[in-house]
Amino acid sequence: MSKKYYVVWKGAKTGVFADWATVKTVTLGRADAQFMGFESKQEAETAFGSTYSEALMKRSLAKNPNQSPLPAAKKSTLKTSSKAATIIPADIDIYCDGACSPNPGKSGTGMAVYHKEVLTELWFGLHQPMGTNNTAELNGMLEAFRYAQPYIAKGLTVQVLSDSKYSIDCITKWAAGWQRNGWTRGKGEEIKNLAIIKECYSLYQQLKDNLIINHVNGHANIEGNELSDRMAVLARVQRETGFVSYQQTLDIKTILAMEHD
Repeated sequence: MSKKYYVVWKGAKTGVFADWATVKTVTLGRADAQFMGFESKQEAETAFGSTYSEALMKRSLAKNPNQSPLPAAKKSTLKTSSKAATIIPADIDIYCDGACSPNPGKSGTGMAVYHKEVLTELWFGLHQPMGTNNTAELNGMLEAFRYAQPYIAKGLTVQVLSDSKYSIDCITKWAAGWQRNGWTRGKGEEIKNLAIIKECYSLYQQLKDNLIINHVNGHANIEGNELSDRMAVLARVQRETGFVSYQQTLDIKTILAMEHD
């Protein structure tokens, strides 16, 4: 893998770690977690001797020595609110989103993909004439996992980012217990969106050791999240039932001016 050393500045344990599984364990569920991946142990140890903010700034300046702020086409330019989750560097970042109007009603799903922090692809579709926002969001997670699968098989680190806490919790927190209970909730209650959840969870089990799942705030001027939102609305408006690549020029300013949720 290209980044096999990780620094944790804030977590249940701090320090330099050589495997993502440990990092995931010590940071999971912590809103204040601070961590980052590095390509060498020396880089990681040097970074651990400074602060998370200093490491972020150093990485940004190394990639863009003549520019401040960073260019708008890069994922690392994303603006976040004070409550937004930490977006850590990964080989591939996949933002997914769902849109539904009304709810229940016409729904669609969108996805924005960044390779090495540069926007490379947009996807949209999975329109349902009577869908829900949660179903559209889960569809986004499923498509993100499918997209991630061949890259993880090559040893790359993939990060999936969603503004749906429901979707993330379904897959990373609740599904294991539901499965143990025969795919029912407490007192045998039915689980909504069960078919999608089962498929998502099955893929998640295969990918999770090299998969990062992060929650981001919606409508917080986070570029990847905003672009995936525009694609979700486009799917709803155009009634696209497949899941297809956006074939127009990836002009971020123009796409952000499109109809949004």
